[in-house]
Amino acid sequence: MTALITGGRGGIGRAIGEAYDGDVVALDLPDFDVGDPAGWRSLEGEYDAAFLNAGIGIGYPDVAELPDAEIDRIVRANFLGVVYGARECAARLMPNGGSIVCTASLAGLTGMPYDPMYTATKHAVVGFVRGAAQGLAEHGIRINALCPGFTDTPIVEDELRGVLPVPLMEASFVAAAAVQALTDPETGRAWIVQPNRVLPFRFPGIPGPR
Repeated sequence: MTALITGGRGGIGRAIGEAYDGDVVALDLPDFDVGDPAGWRSLEGEYDAAFLNAGIGIGYPDVAELPDAEIDRIVRANFLGVVYGARECAARLMPNGGSIVCTASLAGLTGMPYDPMYTATKHAVVGFVRGAAQGLAEHGIRINALCPGFTDTPIVEDELRGVLPVPLMEASFVAAAAVQALTDPETGRAWIVQPNRVLPFRFPGIPGPR
């Protein structure tokens, strides 16, 4: 069993590699840019699992100050890397089917005012997972999102660490949840990961017409 892990040298990515019971191919900067479709097309081999985990935060709580380059950078890293990764898994890298776990965030289910672009891209990941699940099932691939709360990794800036209302989770705990989500027999779900708590999120239904 072979797994592909993006952001594989970072805190959560490295922990996933240690938690996964099988061979691991870890992809990360500077050798691999998840936002580059040509890089994805250059990958070879067959995989049973993929953890599309790469992601960044950029700060900028005031949207009036958002630089063009930072908008592009976070969209490529957090969202397009998931889209390109899932596409290549379906098209070439998982010919026998498999399972994909996309690292989103609790910010993909609620707003995080410290970084609105992080919130937006993680919402996009959750939406993509929910929307892509049916089509990927035709390829024998399950896809689920992981939505961890604040985790002790470099993405949590120092100024946030002293004001957070909950303790930081260890990356190893989030990694164990990612492996649990990988084996989820269902598809298109978002798994909440909070201290000592891992469970699928129940999305409310859309109200119908009156």
